[in-house]
Amino acid sequence: MMQETRQNRIARLLQKELAEIFQRQTRAMHGVLVSVTKVKISPDLSICTAYLSIFPSEKADELLENIRKNEKSVRYELGQHVRNQLRIIPELRFFIDDSLDYMEHIDQLLKK
Repeated sequence: MMQETRQNRIARLLQKELAEIFQRQTRAMHGVLVSVTKVKISPDLSICTAYLSIFPSEKADELLENIRKNEKSVRYELGQHVRNQLRIIPELRFFIDDSLDYMEHIDQLLKK
């Protein structure tokens, strides 16, 4: 049980930090939004799987490929931010979160 909460806490930390990294990286790309919708961390904390929602969705594949190519630099930057909380910086894996409810949520926000 204790392990579970630690895993969740670290997943939340990584989600927040990754979101900030992508925010900084996409600032120059106007109209592009990369959200980290979900993060799962392996029980041994060595692998972090991040699910991304990319807007506009036409650019999703291209951006995901780019993010995967830059995994080392993302991981390095992540390490700079979490090295006080984590001994090992997990390996990062990125996937597109294709849950449609999230896209609908974005649509609703844009209509407001």
